[in-house]
Amino acid sequence: MLLLRRAHPQRPCHRNLSSLLDRYGFVPPASLTPTQQDTSHGAAAADKKRRTKKPPYRPPSSLDRGGRPASHSDLPFDFRFSYTESSPDAKPIGLREPKYSPFGPGRLDRPWTGLCAPAVDTTLRSVDAEDPAPAAENDLQEARRRERDRVLGEPLTPAERAFLVDKCQKNRTKRQINLGRDGLTHNMLNDIHNHWKHGEAVRVKCLGVPTVDMQNVCRELEDKTGGLIIHRQGGLLILYRGRHYHPKKRPIIPLMLWKPAEPIYPRLIKTTIEGLTVEETKAMRKKGLHVPVLTKLGNLCFPFSFTHIVYVHTASGLKYKMF
Repeated sequence: MLLLRRAHPQRPCHRNLSSLLDRYGFVPPASLTPTQQDTSHGAAAADKKRRTKKPPYRPPSSLDRGGRPASHSDLPFDFRFSYTESSPDAKPIGLREPKYSPFGPGRLDRPWTGLCAPAVDTTLRSVDAEDPAPAAENDLQEARRRERDRVLGEPLTPAERAFLVDKCQKNRTKRQINLGRDGLTHNMLNDIHNHWKHGEAVRVKCLGVPTVDMQNVCRELEDKTGGLIIHRQGGLLILYRGRHYHPKKRPIIPLMLWKPAEPIYPRLIKTTIEGLTVEETKAMRKKGLHVPVLTKLGNLCFPFSFTHIVYVHTASGLKYKMF
């Protein structure tokens, strides 16, 4: 028994190895034997991989410029929400909201005054000068006129005009721009240039309030787009782009992201009589409601001998106050 024990010496016990090692006499190399350090490193890597989470989805935003500079436009006129339903000569008396630019923060290099985005800085204007508009603004208008004449080129012949008008009829194409309650808006200029990429002329249909003053609509369309109206029938217009128009050289038109709030304008219809206060006007109206009603207009001189106000009620149901 002693000889047998000497012939087969005992080998060191390995906890992580197979129980058949003593029987077959196999000693694994050191590279296959896991150590305490390797085990801890593998567990830490697996734990780190398990803890890493995918970042949450962030939808794209039109307000995120991504470090890009503000866009610049060479259009030489002030940017307004509506060019036909607002007049530059009408001066507002207040604003309904702070001066937030509808183009978005940092998207346009023009300041927003609450009413428009001027092409020339308003601080350059001089009140004492005969012409309050600066020389730079006059230069922009002159350059704009020359560029429009160059793009339009030679006038259209009657045959070319008839061909373009027939091409834009309802039975020939469905391309149309609807000009509705807000009139000619700023974003509509971009739509017109998009239509001009596919054809030399575009059909514009005017509906609602703008049809009251079609002369103003036609003037603003030609002025802001640089095109030419070659046909007009009621509220239907055909706007021609010009002979030398190139879609890749179209002007840069930044889009408005929302509709700005309308400023506060003075009342068109005065609620008080000139020379009277609000209290005096209300008192005069109350007196007019209690005066005797006249049925014949031939005897108007008699009631004026007793009161300064006469309340007239006609047979058709109309009511008048005469002073």
